[in-house]
Amino acid sequence: MKVALCSGSFDPITNGHLDIIERAAQIFDKVLVTVFHNLEKKTLFTMEERVDMIKKVTGHLQNVEVDCFEGLLCDYARRKGAKVLVRGLRAISDFEYEFQIAQINKKLNPDLETMFMMTRTEHSYLSSSIVKEIASLGGCVRELVPAYVADRLREKFAEKRREE
Repeated sequence: MKVALCSGSFDPITNGHLDIIERAAQIFDKVLVTVFHNLEKKTLFTMEERVDMIKKVTGHLQNVEVDCFEGLLCDYARRKGAKVLVRGLRAISDFEYEFQIAQINKKLNPDLETMFMMTRTEHSYLSSSIVKEIASLGGCVRELVPAYVADRLREKFAEKRREE
C-alpha cells in the first residue's frame, strides 16, 4: 500500500489545501492529512478544531485519514509507514523553503521522499494567513475555503469580538 502524508498547520484548511489533498488521494492508496504543532506559529484554531474541520471537508475521500502530531515529521512518517510527503507549492518563492525541509527530512529519514504538487492557478495567491486576515475584518471567505470552514471562521471571530 502506498501511503502519503499531507502535513501542515491547516489554520484553517483552504481550498488550495483541499485541492492538493484531493489530487494526492487520486494517486496514493492512503493519504494521511496530518495537523502538526508548529512552535513558530500562533494558531487561531486549536489542534482539535483543525482536525475536526479537515475531517468534515475530506469526508468524501474514502482513502483519507486525518491525524495530528507533535515532533519530527520524519519520525511520524516512519511510524505510520508513509514513504511520501506531499507538499503543495503556490509560487516559486515557496520552493526554496520547501526544498530545504525536503532535504532535512531525507537526511533524517532516508526512506521518505517529498513530492511537490503545484497548486491550481486559482489558488496560487491563497494562504491561511490571508484567509484569517480577511475573515477577521469581516470579509467574505466563501470562495477561499470550504463552507464549513467559512462558518467556523465567522464563529471564531464573533467569539473574539465578544471577548474584547
